[in-house]
Amino acid sequence: MAVDRLLVNLDLNLLVTLDVLLRERNVTRAAEQLGCSQPTVSNALARLRRYFDDELLHRAGNRYELTPLAVQLAARTPPAVAGVRRVFDVREEFDPATVEREFTIITSDYATAVLGPIVARLVAERAPGVRLRIQQATPDAVDHAPESLRTVDGVILPHGFLANVPRTELYEDRWVCIVDRDNPAVGARLSLARLEEMPWVVLFDRPTAFAPAAQQLRMIGVEPRVEIVVDGFLQMPFLVAGSDRVALVQERLAWRIADAAGVRVLECPFDAVPLAEAFWWHPMYRSDVAHAWLRELLVEAAGQLAAT
Repeated sequence: MAVDRLLVNLDLNLLVTLDVLLRERNVTRAAEQLGCSQPTVSNALARLRRYFDDELLHRAGNRYELTPLAVQLAARTPPAVAGVRRVFDVREEFDPATVEREFTIITSDYATAVLGPIVARLVAERAPGVRLRIQQATPDAVDHAPESLRTVDGVILPHGFLANVPRTELYEDRWVCIVDRDNPAVGARLSLARLEEMPWVVLFDRPTAFAPAAQQLRMIGVEPRVEIVVDGFLQMPFLVAGSDRVALVQERLAWRIADAAGVRVLECPFDAVPLAEAFWWHPMYRSDVAHAWLRELLVEAAGQLAAT
């Protein structure tokens, strides 16, 4: 990322002075607020006027008024000062019971359904001021993971899609097949030949498919006859129900939704490598104590999930 030459050549001390001047509209009162001399503030105002090529404060009788440009700046300086304060006001202490913070996590609807309730419960119990923002994983978010991870706290995804970024291991799950509960063509077991004949419901149907088991199926020579493509795992059981379709889903999700959707859960007729979920995050969070707390909480939640 290129260095911002504007900021390099700018005295950021002027930001605080500008904020106080626009608020007080008086050099003397601004100097009192800043704890410095009036000439110092007058000099800073002169520098700001040269920089913006604007008077900023103009005299109207015995008081000063803001110029139109200064009115615009007055709306921008407080959040700018607050942002700078957040950067330099980092504390090693972290008390989840009192902190107010939002964590944003990208993940699939599957992980949200099986792990999300446990995480939400632990957060509510221990950090009432923390808010979780869960964003649905998309192929673009995964394909452009380095950029995605800069704007969120992390991504919960199985191994096989991200690399060369820090991760926190969470839990494993098995892949199973689901078919309609009353499908007369499917008995107690599925065969590879039957899988090749049946129409499929698949996720995204592109390289970033979030379903490694489907990729494994192709690797052993079985090409699914795709009939429906969806963008979430939770949709699959309901699109399998009442049809002759088949889908691959995670075992924990399958058993949670089988009765409601009207589907049967069957073993895969091939040796599907288990799904290994992890929390992937940007290296910039390595020393962030709040983020470390989040990672530990996710591990604890995953342990509770594995115990069920």
